[in-house]
Amino acid sequence: MAIQLSQTFGWPILSFDSRQFYREMTIGTAVPSPDELQLAPHHFIHSHSIHHPLSAGAFAREAEVLMQAHPSNVFILTGGSGLYLQALLFGFHSLPDIPAALRSSLQNDFHEFGLSWLQEQVQMADPVYFQQVDIQNPQRLLRALEVMRSSGKPYSSFVEKQTEPRFPFLSLGIHWPRELLYSRINTRVDQMMHQGLLDEVKALYPHQHLNALQTVGYTELWAYLDGQITLENAVELIKRNTRRYAKRQLTWFRHQLPQTHWLPHDNAASFIDLIKRTWQF
Repeated sequence: MAIQLSQTFGWPILSFDSRQFYREMTIGTAVPSPDELQLAPHHFIHSHSIHHPLSAGAFAREAEVLMQAHPSNVFILTGGSGLYLQALLFGFHSLPDIPAALRSSLQNDFHEFGLSWLQEQVQMADPVYFQQVDIQNPQRLLRALEVMRSSGKPYSSFVEKQTEPRFPFLSLGIHWPRELLYSRINTRVDQMMHQGLLDEVKALYPHQHLNALQTVGYTELWAYLDGQITLENAVELIKRNTRRYAKRQLTWFRHQLPQTHWLPHDNAASFIDLIKRTWQF
């Protein structure tokens, strides 16, 4: 849809998918294909390395510099990482410094009590952030818990709540019937495996501790490679966790960007018509 809108209006695409930034990850992040990238100008696709992770705040700063320097004054922002989009649209507070003793203590608790304990702690402390974060990503959960324990404030409070956004925007969402959406997710996971996702994960195995790799589609296959589960179980877990993440994404956008227009997935003309009727050319 983003490519079709880009071709229609001549606007470049800027991805706010927090995993498609990384050039070492291709299959598991479902980046646009080389042919798709030729159809429209794209930004923040394979633009960074997993060894230099891009936080929401850093993304917002880099994206703003790009947007200000680009001859186009309109961009098509696309992706599912709501926190990154919100940081760009509304700004992002500086996070507090974390005492080394607190970080070490939380790391020890995580290793002792596991991921489910970490998820429960974040959910109790900040249910708003819990609805948007990838709860299979322990590094993000630990980071949020560090900030909350250090500051005494919810992690979500560090995203500024402004009445007016920093940029004018029109929010469009693609509506899929749930059964069709989940079926497409399951099919896409099968396609990823056929395309060589397991080989991609094996190549990244020495770097599995990096934050960028703590995400759905990779963590499940780490467990398989470590002999904890079968490959069949790992694939089913990827499908289940992706469906759950998609549900949380929908919840986040409906709560945090209630002005979003949800339009049918099979009617690109409705998107084009709405933009023409509401956007200032």
